Amino acid sequence: MSYSFIYFDLDDTLLHHKEAEQSGLKDVHRHFPFFEDIDVQELIDEYHKINSKQWKKYSQGEVSRTELQRNRFEQTLQNLDLDGSKYKEVGDQYLQFYRNHWQWVDGAEQAYQKISEYHPVGILTNGFAETQRLKFEQFGFYESADHTIISENVGALKPDPKVFAHATEQAGVEKDEILYVGDSFSSDVEGGSQYGWSIAWFTSNGDTNKHKKADFVFQDFDALINYLEI
Repeated sequence: MSYSFIYFDLDDTLLHHKEAEQSGLKDVHRHFPFFEDIDVQELIDEYHKINSKQWKKYSQGEVSRTELQRNRFEQTLQNLDLDGSKYKEVGDQYLQFYRNHWQWVDGAEQAYQKISEYHPVGILTNGFAETQRLKFEQFGFYESADHTIISENVGALKPDPKVFAHATEQAGVEKDEILYVGDSFSSDVEGGSQYGWSIAWFTSNGDTNKHKKADFVFQDFDALINYLEI
């Protein structure tokens, strides 16, 4: 397939996020004595539940970025019958631990490098800007990508069409000439396809009705290389 520009999502497409998040929370659990009587899986499950709700509220403008950062740990601690006032200490330490576990998704590095030899490429990601910039630096995306876009800097979050409009303008091509490689059905597949981009969905989801929303569905990055015929 021929495309004029290829954008990649970052978290859980090129780089492991969920695994790094879980490992970071395990480190937090070991680090703070007040988690001693809390099962580590209970901490992980509670945090995931709260964090998911807070990000949804943030994307809908119901809470600020600062409130999101506070609420996700304050509410987690409170729901575990712990001192919610420790939220900043726990949150700051978590981000340090989380960073220690960043790594490429299997096959993603080789595929990204090969694709970048044949196509202009970019990164389009949600997430906190300062955290994503650190990832760009650590994994060399500032050097290897033509454009690195963090939706927070655009003033919206995927799947908001403003994010895709900005990325299209940066790419300097028509929107129907862009392929977006991502893992999230709502943010990447629905958001990108509704704007008019082609979508390569990285997923193990077997829902064939959802598959229809994407131009290509893959579980292995070798399949993406074959799809692009490079």
